[in-house]
Amino acid sequence: MSAEFAPPIARLIDELMKMPTVGPKSAARLAFYLIGASRDDARRLAEAILEVKERIRPCRQCFNLAEAELCPICADPMRDQKLVCVVADARDVAAIERAREYRGLYHVLGGLISPMDGIGPDEIHVASLLKRVQDGGVAELILAMDANVSGETTALYLVRLLKASGVKMTRLAYGLPHGMNLEYADEVTLARSMQGRRDVD
Repeated sequence: MSAEFAPPIARLIDELMKMPTVGPKSAARLAFYLIGASRDDARRLAEAILEVKERIRPCRQCFNLAEAELCPICADPMRDQKLVCVVADARDVAAIERAREYRGLYHVLGGLISPMDGIGPDEIHVASLLKRVQDGGVAELILAMDANVSGETTALYLVRLLKASGVKMTRLAYGLPHGMNLEYADEVTLARSMQGRRDVD
C-alpha cells in the first residue's frame, strides 16, 4: 500500500486486500469503516474470526463445514442416506439447502479439477468419494458442479472413474445457464434444476 496511510492503516488495508474480490478501494473503505467502529464492534469481529478458525473443521464424512465431527446434514437421520449430491465447496451446499428441495447427503470436493491452476484429482476429495461409493449404500450421485469448464471437466472425470461401480449418476438440469456459479443461483432455479436432473451417460 502507498505511504499515504499511517502504517497500521496500510497494514489493515493490505490484509483486507487478501480477501476475494476486495481491491484497494474496497479494502480502504472497509478499513475506514473499522476505524470508525467502536472498540466493542471491532473486538466482536476479531473474536468471530478467531472462533471460526478455532472451531470450524471439515465434516468427517462429507467435508462440509462443521463444528462437530459430523455436520448437521450428515448427522440428520431423516436425510436420504442413499442420495449424495457432489459439489465443489460448502457455499454450494448452502445454496442448494436454501432451495429446500433436496433431502439427501452431500460430498464436498473442496475444489474442481483445473489443470491450468495445477489442481488435479489428488488435490480434491475424489478418493474419499470413490470410497463412499465402494463401501455401498449410495444409490445415486448428483453431480452438481458449476456450469463452466472446470465443472464439466470434474463431472466427466467422475463419470469415467465411477462408471464401473454401477451407481446411478445424474446432473442438474435446466435453469442453470452455462458459466453460472451455484452460489449465485436463486432458490427457484436450483429447485427446478434438482427436480429435473438427468442421467449421466
